[in-house]
Amino acid sequence: MAQLYYNKVSYSPYRDRIPLQIVRAEVELSAEERAYLTAVEKGDYAGVKHALREAEVYYNIDVNCLDPLGRSALLIAIENENLEVMELLLDHGVATGDALLYAIRKEVVGAVELLLSHRRPSGEKQVPSLMMDGQFSEFTPDITPVILAAHTNNYEIIKLLVQRKVTIPRPHQIRCDCVECVSSSEVDSLRHSRSRLNIYKALASPSLIALSSEDPILTAFRLGWELKELSKVENEFRQEYEELSQQCKLFAKDLLDQARSSRELETILNHRDDSEEMDPRETSHDLAKLKLAIKYQHKEFVAQPNCQQLLATLWYDGFPGWRRRHWAVKLVTCFIIGLLFPVFSLIYLLAPKSALGLFVKKPFIKFICHTASYLTFLFLLLLASQHIFTCSVDDFYHGNWMSSHVQWRIFTMVTG
Repeated sequence: MAQLYYNKVSYSPYRDRIPLQIVRAEVELSAEERAYLTAVEKGDYAGVKHALREAEVYYNIDVNCLDPLGRSALLIAIENENLEVMELLLDHGVATGDALLYAIRKEVVGAVELLLSHRRPSGEKQVPSLMMDGQFSEFTPDITPVILAAHTNNYEIIKLLVQRKVTIPRPHQIRCDCVECVSSSEVDSLRHSRSRLNIYKALASPSLIALSSEDPILTAFRLGWELKELSKVENEFRQEYEELSQQCKLFAKDLLDQARSSRELETILNHRDDSEEMDPRETSHDLAKLKLAIKYQHKEFVAQPNCQQLLATLWYDGFPGWRRRHWAVKLVTCFIIGLLFPVFSLIYLLAPKSALGLFVKKPFIKFICHTASYLTFLFLLLLASQHIFTCSVDDFYHGNWMSSHVQWRIFTMVTG
């Protein structure tokens, strides 16, 4: 009975398996083409040269054939950084297609330079339309060589392209209603948004900013602020725009790290763009770049150690080594300066250009004098309030409460 049962429920060994099959047809390579691509892969210069000659004579090899990974012989040579084989392939007129973009993505500087300097012979056949069709390309149409190089942040490749006077399209405003933006958004809104993002990724490249901007710090400030504002509008790509904004902030901070002395640091922070309007009351040493960092909310730039050290030096100007002094010495010094603030104030009003007047103008001295002035004013208010509460009703009614010296001193400080 058991044997009969097992005979009925016996399963085929392949019944619980999922059948697999290739649904995307691939072009079969001939033996000669496989040998040709293998020679390119191994860097066999003589073998590649022999295969190219046979292709010219017997037409038995398609020099633009693709391997199972979709790579042509030129792309394989780029990936292996074999410049000799690359030059040989280019001399025999293989189709370049996206080879330049591929070399830029792989960051093969020699291959990029070779492709940029390569000139096709006159009368050569054009690249097959199949290989130039956008649907067979790995890159979208908005990805140009300089944009892709900026995405990789490769300084050498960007320099090669900038020297050839390449340009980057200026991104339109997020709410731009020009014909180009409206039509592009209607045709493919995703590609339109990604195209803007790709442009901003290129513009935020530290290497591109350093190479193409006369004032990299100011460029990083403005671009970081613009990207931060874009992140509030482009909700779908908020994270990408915020990361780019942070990248600009870190780049500006890293540039400040390159300062080797206080003189260089002051030169950087006091540099003013020609387009900025200067307040006639301000001097040339007004830390204009630091004020811009505060305006554009670049906290990393302001909090940079070199910047903070310079600010501390300017704050304690006239008191070298102040922070290393004993706390008792600091307390006594501040107390003496606070007691002398009326004299300092009078000297500053009468002779602001004198040595003592310039001494009072120093930030630390002004801070102590202002603090002492506020404390004195509060103390006088406290004395006046005590006098008002203790005076009689008749004195308050006849106005005798104003006759004391305390009230007159308060009146003088308020009006003065």
